[in-house]
Parts: sequence; C-alpha cells; structure tokens
Amino acid sequence: MTTDALAAWCEIRQQIDWSSAAVESPGPVEPVVDGLAAWFDGPVRRRGPERADRLLAAMTLARDAASRREPLTLALLGDWQRLVLGVPEASLRKGDAFAKAGRERYGLTPHTWKDFSECLCQSTDPAVPLAARAARVYLDIIFFHPYPDGNARLALLALAHVLELGGVRLDQVAPIQTIRYADDPVGAADLAALITILIRGTHRRATATRSRGTSVVSLHG
Repeated sequence: MTTDALAAWCEIRQQIDWSSAAVESPGPVEPVVDGLAAWFDGPVRRRGPERADRLLAAMTLARDAASRREPLTLALLGDWQRLVLGVPEASLRKGDAFAKAGRERYGLTPHTWKDFSECLCQSTDPAVPLAARAARVYLDIIFFHPYPDGNARLALLALAHVLELGGVRLDQVAPIQTIRYADDPVGAADLAALITILIRGTHRRATATRSRGTSVVSLHG
C-alpha cells in the first residue's frame, strides 16, 4: 500500500516554523481586479460554465461568512462544498482517498476529522502571519482531502476566506494553482512566501493605479 500522505503532512506541518515562513503583509488590500472572481470567470468558465457559476456562488457565500467574522469550521466548509459540487449534501469521505493517479493516499482514522477541525481553528492564530495561515489552511484541505471530490477548489476558497478576514483580496490567484506534495516542507514554506509576494504585488499595483487616478483628477479638477 502507498505511504499515508496525510500522516506525512501532519508530521511535516508540525516541523515548519510558520511564524517565520512569511512576513506580515500590508492591509487592508483592495485590488483593482478581483483575482479570485476573474479566475472563476476566466479559466474555470472556459472549462465549464456551470462549474464557474457554482464557484462564484460559493465565493459569495465565503465572503459573506468573512464579513460576519465567521472562522473556518467543518460546517462552513460543508455549506460551500454543496455549492461547489452542486449537490444537496456534501459528506466527508468515509475511507482512504487517493490523488496523483494513486501515488498519494490520504488515510482515515477515528481522529482524522477532530485533527482537521483543530487545524481549521489555527487559521485565525494571530501569532502566525496572515500569508502563512492562508497557505497552511490551503494545504490542510489539500492533504486532509475531506471530500471525495472538489478539494482543490475548496482549498482555494478557504485560502481566500482567511485572507478576507485579514482585509486582503488578491488580484491574481493563478500562481497558487500548481501541484503540491504532502512530504515537501520547503514547498509548503514557499507557498507562504508566494502568497506574501502576491499580497504585496496586489497592494503595490492597486496603490499605483489609484495614485494615477488621483493625479488625473488633480490635473483636471
């Protein structure tokens, strides 16, 4: 049987210095272009209009939850996943799951969902920089693999939710969309660094665009 990638992730997760994996990001960050919506309405829509519509609906639900300061919970993820998959009920997986053509196995034990819930609670830990918390919860969902399908989509929504709670939206999410491995601590830390770069880039571009707009108004005011 293949190695339990979830067990490997849980071990590596504890070894990473998440407090140093990213630096504090500027905030609030309001992009000129809504990167998450653009991703769903662009590449995802080209793959399938119904898939895009479901993700946009789930995104709206996730942002509504963030506006109410709701932390991530299994119940909240289940609400989003029903929309993501277009099903009346989204149930947690009942057995081991596999990915990457069967090369990665995510085991299931009697304490898996309790451990997962505790990981979700850590997404609001103020001792960890926002970008690192967002990266960590993204990887938690990828490797705990709570649902039989749609986990990568759910992970992106959860990442965006954590950032939204911190007053941050990105103007691009495509760089995040790459294959991740459970036994790769360097890759996990790099994801936190990447999200820091994306936050700073979004802030820089939004500030520059609004500054140019202000200059134009001043010249013609």
